[in-house]
Amino acid sequence: MTPKRKKRLMLIALMVAGVAIAAGFALKAFNENLMFFYTPSAVAAGEAPVNHPIRVGGLVTTGSMKRQEDGLTVRFDITDNAKTITIQYTGILPDLFREGQGIVALGELGKDQLFVASEVLAKHDENYMPPEVADALKKTHDEGTAGSAVNTD
Repeated sequence: MTPKRKKRLMLIALMVAGVAIAAGFALKAFNENLMFFYTPSAVAAGEAPVNHPIRVGGLVTTGSMKRQEDGLTVRFDITDNAKTITIQYTGILPDLFREGQGIVALGELGKDQLFVASEVLAKHDENYMPPEVADALKKTHDEGTAGSAVNTD
């Protein structure tokens, strides 16, 4: 192999290695910032990762909201009409937050199955519900009605 070909081969090998390293860094950054949505049923079933940022959504259970002594920390339950999980949030809740309301919370699930939210998002008008929450509620409703069918033969 001539010295000119060796230089070209070395340059091509360095370029391929550089592209591979850049692609590796991009995929690692993408994976670290990826945030999945889970329903309360999926969280209760153990499908949600522990200590990893995720989103959960559902309806705030009536009568479940409890403020702690510091005045900023709130615990409440959300449900998808099948399972219920507890969320703890420290901060000021959105003005539209109330019981029976559809919400999406961003945060991490602890080993004790308590979801610690860093952000709580509430629907912005009467007709809107986050698509993930609406789909999850519809799915659990459909499963519930399918299981309660009665055979009249």
